[in-house]
Amino acid sequence: MLGEKILKLRKKQGLSQEQLGEQVHVTRQTISNWELNETAPNPEQLKLLSKALNVSIDELLDNERKEVLMNKVSNTERLAGIIIKLLKVFGVIFIIYIIFIVIAMIGLGIYSFKTNGKVEVDNVLSSATMICTLNNEQYQIEFGTNNYFKCDYCSNQMKRELKDIVDFNNLNDSVSNVEEYFTNNNGSCD
Repeated sequence: MLGEKILKLRKKQGLSQEQLGEQVHVTRQTISNWELNETAPNPEQLKLLSKALNVSIDELLDNERKEVLMNKVSNTERLAGIIIKLLKVFGVIFIIYIIFIVIAMIGLGIYSFKTNGKVEVDNVLSSATMICTLNNEQYQIEFGTNNYFKCDYCSNQMKRELKDIVDFNNLNDSVSNVEEYFTNNNGSCD
């Protein structure tokens, strides 16, 4: 306790209560009350008391610096552990996000465009869709692997002619062939 510490240090310095009181600017009775733990010095009195008794305030109050440091270190270690766990979680989320972006970019990169975006060829599904015009009429032509062919509003003869020039194994050549067919018949493809 503080009172016992003051008593012990006062006697160690060879001071009477009155002499110590003079150095701290308090009465002998105040020193007695402190030593009996009936009252306690205020912060300013603690400073003067530590000087008079030739000890630090921490030593006077029995504050263990080691304990304070250990608590600070322990708290810092706990905080560092939490931060490391958060960084691991964010790292995993970031990696998953990057993988998702890469997969999405690969998926989007599969689409290629020919003739300034006029014809879209989907290499994964191996199909193409074209919009062509002939005699002021529009035709949507779709074709792909597995002999898939569709031509909305085409006559049976046009369907046969287009189907004959479509190579279901080479969509890029087929797109060129369909464009050439419409161009040769005074039409165009967008």
